[in-house]
Amino acid sequence: MARVLERCRDLTRPALVDAVGRLHPWIGEMSAYALGWADPTGRPDPGGSEGKGVRQALAVLGAEAVGADAADAVPGAVAVELVHTFSLLHDDIMDADGLRRQRPAVWKAYGTGPAVLAGDALHAQAVTVLAEAPSRHTGAAVRRLCWALNALVSGQAEDLRFEERPWYGPGAVGPGQYRSMAEGKTGALLGCALALGAVLGGAPERTVTALDRAGRHLGLAFQAVDDILGIWGDPVVTGKPVHADLRRRKKTYPVLVALAGGGEAAHELVTLLSSPRPLDDASAELVAALVEEAGGRAATRDEARRHLDGAHRALRDTPLAHTAARELDALFTHVLDRTW
Repeated sequence: MARVLERCRDLTRPALVDAVGRLHPWIGEMSAYALGWADPTGRPDPGGSEGKGVRQALAVLGAEAVGADAADAVPGAVAVELVHTFSLLHDDIMDADGLRRQRPAVWKAYGTGPAVLAGDALHAQAVTVLAEAPSRHTGAAVRRLCWALNALVSGQAEDLRFEERPWYGPGAVGPGQYRSMAEGKTGALLGCALALGAVLGGAPERTVTALDRAGRHLGLAFQAVDDILGIWGDPVVTGKPVHADLRRRKKTYPVLVALAGGGEAAHELVTLLSSPRPLDDASAELVAALVEEAGGRAATRDEARRHLDGAHRALRDTPLAHTAARELDALFTHVLDRTW
């Protein structure tokens, strides 16, 4: 699988570098830092992490899966990578996350205002790159990217609003509402990446829709695993402090499903999470243990597996080129093959 990801990154990288190079020099410097190419002084950073390039690979494999040339998908691959990067820049600010991939987040390295501006520029450049694609399917591709952008923003809005809602009672957030939010915030762009490859490859609408559905299932599975890592993950893997989500009192799937189950552990959780006092190390450890005792960790693993199965099933039910379909199937499993 590593070779497939590397192949797709290598194919996309020149166009991605070109897109960033067309930005204002200061914005380009911040973008290069966000993408793991450079340090905060603009010099190349051999230790920077570029990420796995999953969204780029989904776009490329989406084109190959419908029998098109991989090069057809490059504008889509660049667009989704730029959108993903812009969303991380803004997300880190909204969540006050100071670290991203074990380095200071862009807003910590450059300041909040510059980071917002860089995110805005990446957003605009993503649409520009796709709109300028030398394809007769450009209009359909741009529309699909815009749909995904609207879904992403709506999902993020719901995530922020969840912070204002109580942990229990009529206004509490339920697991189903969280799932709907996650489909927009995480699933929409993964679905868009796969669909863009198919659109640019000239696939019929039925195939495009099926691949979008597969990517959305993948996104929900990915978010479920991310929520597990946000509570129990190793900081070496996550790049964030242990119990990071709990300390911020984020309403994530493991916590919400634990609370929905009721019982003694759930009642104790409500008391701890509703307290105005910050969670110290001991309190965060206790909350994590209570979430697990109430079944939140196991239920979230089941959620991830259920949506991973849905993603695989969407591929099986769609006529696709054999090699690319097999690589997509393997990529889906690989994406979730992280520390539980």
